[in-house]
Amino acid sequence: MKRISAALFSILFGTASFAQEPLSAIEWLNQTATATVSPPESVILNAPPVASAVTIPQVQVTTLDRQRADAVGLLPSHSTGLPVSLWSNSNAADLQRRFLNLSPEPLPAIQALYYTLLLAEADPPVDLTTDAEFLLTRLLALRQFGAVEPALALVEAAGLVPGNLFGHWFDLSLLTGQEDRPCAALERRPHLSSDLSARIFCSARTGDWEKAALIYDSAVALDAIDATDQTLLALFLDPDLIDTVPPPDIPKTISPLEFRLFEAMGTPLQTHNLPKSFAHADLRGTAGWKAELEAAERLARTGALPASQLFGLYTARKPAASGGIWDRVAAIQALDAALSQGDLPAVAKGLPVAWAAMRSRRLEVPFADVFGPRLMGLELPNEVTELAFRILLLSSSYGAAAKEQQSEERTRRYLADLARGQPKLDDAQSSLEEAIVRGFMATEPPSAQKTLLDNGRLGEAILGAAAQLDQPSESGRDDISGAIATLRAVGLEETARRAALQLLLLDIRR
Repeated sequence: MKRISAALFSILFGTASFAQEPLSAIEWLNQTATATVSPPESVILNAPPVASAVTIPQVQVTTLDRQRADAVGLLPSHSTGLPVSLWSNSNAADLQRRFLNLSPEPLPAIQALYYTLLLAEADPPVDLTTDAEFLLTRLLALRQFGAVEPALALVEAAGLVPGNLFGHWFDLSLLTGQEDRPCAALERRPHLSSDLSARIFCSARTGDWEKAALIYDSAVALDAIDATDQTLLALFLDPDLIDTVPPPDIPKTISPLEFRLFEAMGTPLQTHNLPKSFAHADLRGTAGWKAELEAAERLARTGALPASQLFGLYTARKPAASGGIWDRVAAIQALDAALSQGDLPAVAKGLPVAWAAMRSRRLEVPFADVFGPRLMGLELPNEVTELAFRILLLSSSYGAAAKEQQSEERTRRYLADLARGQPKLDDAQSSLEEAIVRGFMATEPPSAQKTLLDNGRLGEAILGAAAQLDQPSESGRDDISGAIATLRAVGLEETARRAALQLLLLDIRR
């Protein structure tokens, strides 16, 4: 089997430039409403949001059967090296349990592997009983990581299929400011969603304020939307009510629509205490630079935002103050300037500062991927050569860094050999290093994973190995050895090497 490229996700959804222009603001939020509605008679705070349902529309598509909908992916088999039978022999419930219990912030190498698995084109489990069930499981996992754009692309690639997809399409589009298409589709085909709040919003969004008001008044009369949405929609449709109707309390669990409605009435919510997917709302060009930076840092930690976009934001303008995030911005800008000018003393001074800033936010690997190649071959002072070497080993240039390694110092020799995939037991100095060596010395996976592979349950075996590396048990050294052996046995050599290096070099308690 071919080796899977962990960079495919960033290739698909990353930006080529170091800096990115901000997205334009949502112009329709500034439009004046022309309809009037009656305010809700009473407000029940913290009521649960109305569920959305049914299908996703797509212009010029045909209905797909369940098998094809669940097989939808963004990464074809010839790109991933994974067979289309990746999932077909596994139990759907087992896969759902694994996907919905992934670590919220995995090792970066494992995170990249998860994205490859979640986005791969592959036949779903044969025992599925619900339409688009496997696709929905993958969408939920992507949303938990904050990977909104690939999740949105998956939904749109699925086309018009049975199942609860419209709600995902609508939610994801709201978070990225791309709600025009789902709203236009819902206006053409109201049966796509039973969520009256979405119907009201989309009618107004497409300019039919009178229709939106009519649906709203009917829904309130029938008590068909919860009290929080009643108030938010009333204030959205008739801004004159703001002087007489107080806004509702923020719900404990907020939907993307409620988030946007708070924003529309002039009280935007902070996203730092909301699920990761909401952080994308701060990248639409409607938030300040500080909010953009904080959102980008949060998303970059799970690979939901390309490193190039994060560091483009860091270098977009001069820091507005000092302390906190502004110190990180200043550190990155100082190092970037030193490297651009070839000022090696300034690089030596700035590298430890920038590295400490990135470690404080668990952004070591995105930093290494951007700055590692720029450090390659520099004649740096002795006091930072070890740090530069470790940064290079965390980057995608780890192989080239290992080739340049000539020191006979035991730790550096072990790390260089590991980057080549040939660590030596004699150089191991800890139980973790020994476990990693055993994984690379193994000639076959452990029995549990071998059984899965023998039964054609390849994807399940990979998921199991990834979880063992990222969440080892109390006796986790054996788990780590077995996981590395499994990944190498199925052709995931690069993932095995990078994950092992990250286990050793990142500030993680293992």
